[in-house]
Amino acid sequence: MKHKLLRVSVMVMATGAAIPAPAQDYYAGKTIDFVVGGNSGGGFDIYARAIARHLTRHIPGTPAIVAKNMPGAGSTKAGVHVGTIAPADGLTIGAVTPGAVTGPLLDDKPSGLFPANKVLWIGSANSSTRICATFERSKIKTVNDMLAHRTVIGGGSYGDATHDYAHMIRKTTDAKIDVIGGYKGTLDTTLAMERGEIDGMCGWDWSSAKSQKPEWIRDGKLRLLMQIGATPDEELTKLGAQPLWTFVKGDINRQIVALIVSQQAFQRPYFVHGETPMTYLNILRKAFDATMADPQFQADAAKMRIDVSSLPGATVQDLIQKFYATPRDIVEQARRAIRP
Repeated sequence: MKHKLLRVSVMVMATGAAIPAPAQDYYAGKTIDFVVGGNSGGGFDIYARAIARHLTRHIPGTPAIVAKNMPGAGSTKAGVHVGTIAPADGLTIGAVTPGAVTGPLLDDKPSGLFPANKVLWIGSANSSTRICATFERSKIKTVNDMLAHRTVIGGGSYGDATHDYAHMIRKTTDAKIDVIGGYKGTLDTTLAMERGEIDGMCGWDWSSAKSQKPEWIRDGKLRLLMQIGATPDEELTKLGAQPLWTFVKGDINRQIVALIVSQQAFQRPYFVHGETPMTYLNILRKAFDATMADPQFQADAAKMRIDVSSLPGATVQDLIQKFYATPRDIVEQARRAIRP
């Protein structure tokens, strides 16, 4: 009997490293890296840093949380780092764009990309409506102008909404869009709009536009042409932005747009490595939900003009799994729609 107990004790000691530490002790004195797949000052950076300031108070042990920018490949670089390289210890959180989530399904060469359907999702800070807009000095002031005249739209790299949505609109409507990619985030693109290098931007998140350029909206410098979402946004409707659906041609194109636009349900998603122990994931999910309901965070968000319409981690996990179960023929056509 003594020998059996000894063997059990040795086995417990040998596997102890894989057993999560008690919830009350694990995060005490530790630092969580919050890896943001976007440039400093961009919409995703603004959200992530706001969340990081409040999340620590809701994690037992109140660990330090340090936001670190890792832009590249439409935030896929950050996704790959957190999802495959960083330790699966609950001490690295990733913040990526929806384009990074959908990329492995829609990209032409999916190998080596962010394993979006294998990581563990903590939650999403908001769902969104996106816009297609031009600056006041552009001759393109309405959707009819965009349908009748060459319109130069600036965007980011593959996987970035401002790149992919511009091509989607070009291919599923009669809009005469020329897309110039390669801009480093929405702030870089707005500078190009202001300088007159381009007419505007499509796929710009409406909440980001309000937090980044409130004076453009206030002073009527931003021409709101289209709104892009599953359902009309009341605020944008009052401002004259027309639903993209009005201009999409044919049933197949509507299915393509519906698939691509579905990513907006998880507009600001956060995750950890797929092999992170569930004990730590549950701590982070609970803390995230508590942060979203925290009056201090909500006041901070209101002050920064960022919208919060959060989804819990389990819901995000389910939405992404359903996205990856889309029929192959629709996926193939959607893949072609977001490429030059």
